[in-house]
Amino acid sequence: MALAGATAAQAASSYPKANFLQEFGKSLPPIGYVQFCADNPKECKGATLLSQSRVRLSPEKWRQLYRVNSSVNAAIKPMEDLELYGKVEYWTYPTTAGDCEDYLLLKKRELEKLGFPPGALLITVVLEERGQGHAVLTVAADSGDYVLDNRREDILLWSDTNYKFLKRQTQRDPKQWVSLEGKPTSSSAIGTAAGN
Repeated sequence: MALAGATAAQAASSYPKANFLQEFGKSLPPIGYVQFCADNPKECKGATLLSQSRVRLSPEKWRQLYRVNSSVNAAIKPMEDLELYGKVEYWTYPTTAGDCEDYLLLKKRELEKLGFPPGALLITVVLEERGQGHAVLTVAADSGDYVLDNRREDILLWSDTNYKFLKRQTQRDPKQWVSLEGKPTSSSAIGTAAGN
């Protein structure tokens, strides 16, 4: 269940500040996401005020997160866009195969069906351990920002990953993006390697 207004801020203030990603101003969305929104405008509409709030992760909500993360990871085979669609970058809902963006789009849709507010499910661009571009789904919770990743079954607090966080969607408008590294990032900071 989403927390509203001051309640979310109060709950968040009781957890360490390091649990939450810091935003540093506007950034450009990935070009694949821009095209996804052009092709699927209903999927990229602005969030309502209620859905801007952080979600309270009850034991049932945690179970739902793990179930969705595990089931999508198991159902989708990692494969590059070039091999699947003949394009370097193409974001879509996968059926049997896809890359990191496809996994997160499916997870986001499944969690929204379970009642998670869209504004708490944020597409996030990172650099993984080898310096390759990667995308994950960040869950903005009252206790911190958690990462759902196609590369692991565990759901980790953002600071417990080995990733460098570059940018993500805003809670209010999914087409607006913010930098997570203190300066704006380019729209091409994400790779398409299979399994990313």
